[in-house]
Amino acid sequence: MNDMDELRAWLIALRTPGLGPAGLRERLDAAQGDIGRALTHLQAYPAPLGEPARAWLDRPDEARLAADMAWLAEPGHRLLRYTEADFPPQLENIPTPPAALFVVGDASLLLYPQVAIVGARNASAAGLAHARTFACALAQAGFAITSGMADGIDGAAHTAALDAGAITLAVVGTGPDRVYPRKHHALAQRIAANGAMISEFAPGTAARADHFPRRNRIISGLALGTLVVEAGLQSGSLITARLAGEQGREVFALPGSIHNPLARGCHRLIRDGVQLVESPAEIIETLAPATRMLGGELAARLSAKTDIQGTRVLATNSNAVASKGGQLGRKILKLADYGTLLAMNRRRLTNLSRVPEARQRRYRGSC
Repeated sequence: MNDMDELRAWLIALRTPGLGPAGLRERLDAAQGDIGRALTHLQAYPAPLGEPARAWLDRPDEARLAADMAWLAEPGHRLLRYTEADFPPQLENIPTPPAALFVVGDASLLLYPQVAIVGARNASAAGLAHARTFACALAQAGFAITSGMADGIDGAAHTAALDAGAITLAVVGTGPDRVYPRKHHALAQRIAANGAMISEFAPGTAARADHFPRRNRIISGLALGTLVVEAGLQSGSLITARLAGEQGREVFALPGSIHNPLARGCHRLIRDGVQLVESPAEIIETLAPATRMLGGELAARLSAKTDIQGTRVLATNSNAVASKGGQLGRKILKLADYGTLLAMNRRRLTNLSRVPEARQRRYRGSC
């Protein structure tokens, strides 16, 4: 099976009704990661998945598959599969991890230590200011800023990271070719050019209410910690916070006025044991050991699957990675070193004015 056939097999499997990421992973694991064998087994035994799956596997929509392939052929577009060496290992440790992610931008950025910043869509002016302040400070400390590109807190966090010249990742609840809300088209273009947009959903998938809780588990799963800036009692941000806790991640919440309805969700989280924070330094100090562990895990994972010096490529079926296996390996080793630096100097980093000068120079802007 050549690269194009393998990619097509993945797309057929990902679009199979009723299969889902858990079902696909189960069948791929049984086939030792061979998508061709897994798909052949699916086509031979489609009954457990129902009639829609059988009909799709018997006769896939060739026009839809051709459109998917055309989308993936565009520069900066990639299907990142869990069988590849550079699939983010932090997602392997969450309940129901994705089997693959559609990525627009630089997929290697998913390996960076990340902090998720989430909150209300109808955020207050103070909440938006807090989101920008925390995003910028955390970015200058070396973390990528991850969110869901929603209106309000999400958009403010993404924009602040971009304005600081830092890395930001957007996990969306639509296909990677859609922008929701529509007002964020310009923001989506900036994120794709300077970070990455990520989706579990195939191209062409419209926004649906049930997609966003699925999206939220990836936001919290990619991040070492999740910060909730403002949230009402019915906010979807509380779902992200709950998922982060279930995934064993750190959860932080900003307190607010007792008269502000958008503070009530944060106050509930704090009553339930979430860490109250008043400055970015508290988050940096808490996450420094986890950053060191992630760097070590990434280096070990990569060295087990590829030659760090690039004599073998990371994933033979990925044009986006095959040409720079050694470059990515060196980047991971630098991340591991930076994780160690964070852990060794976590007390010094609690004073944000003393972030190492070499890290400050990396960013074009300032908070």
